[in-house]
Amino acid sequence: MKSIRDLLNERILIIDGAMGTMIQRYKLSEADYRGERFKDWPSDIKGNNDLLCLTQPQIIKEIHKEYLKAGADILETNTFNAQRISLADYHMEDLSYEINLAAAKIAREAVKEFESQNPNSNSDSDRGQNQKFVAGAIGPMNKTLSLSPDVNNPGYRALTFDDAVNAYYEQIKGLVEGGVDLLLIETIFDTLNAKAAIFAIKKYFRDIKDLEGALPIMISGTITDASGRTLSGQTLEAFYTSVIHAKPLSIGLNCALGAKEMRPHIE
Repeated sequence: MKSIRDLLNERILIIDGAMGTMIQRYKLSEADYRGERFKDWPSDIKGNNDLLCLTQPQIIKEIHKEYLKAGADILETNTFNAQRISLADYHMEDLSYEINLAAAKIAREAVKEFESQNPNSNSDSDRGQNQKFVAGAIGPMNKTLSLSPDVNNPGYRALTFDDAVNAYYEQIKGLVEGGVDLLLIETIFDTLNAKAAIFAIKKYFRDIKDLEGALPIMISGTITDASGRTLSGQTLEAFYTSVIHAKPLSIGLNCALGAKEMRPHIE
């Protein structure tokens, strides 16, 4: 098996597409989200897509396998909001580790089943050409470290840096123990949130005394308007400079404004 760094020196690797729009195709009801385990949960949970890793794992696996059939080399776990800060919207903070662990295992199983159903993809001659990777998806959180949610109090913050680090740390632990190959910090609109995720990744591997085995990091930012800046006001060059110390495998941008409008910013 080749490392992802070696493969990237040989060819372009394709990452999968959006999970949310694929889930929408299933037209799931509140009851579908709840499943048997959460049928008596006191608040509405429809829209908590990450919870489907526990209540509808077969759907998430189906989506992963569709992307593999379409030619994806890298699968993202269904964990965009699976840290306790975002899960607090559904009063499900304590499920963070479990959801991330399950999500990583589902993606791994999808890869294993795809390979067993396509045995030629694992032959020695094709090895590397058909090698698949699982990226642990780490979203931006629903709270920002750089901006105040209170227009009358610009110094106020809804979250501390340590809160963000601790939430990301728990998520990272679940993803790594579930078997991901790399960690994707994605849809970054606030670079300080991304720095918290980077710090949490470094801290986790330092704590388990495995700095040599630390997983590669991918970073994906998002720009919010035609000015080409992130929500927290950085230009793309400034964003790049702010995160390059992490020595990531890649730094990129998500779809944001759409292909036509994104082209000049990518250039």
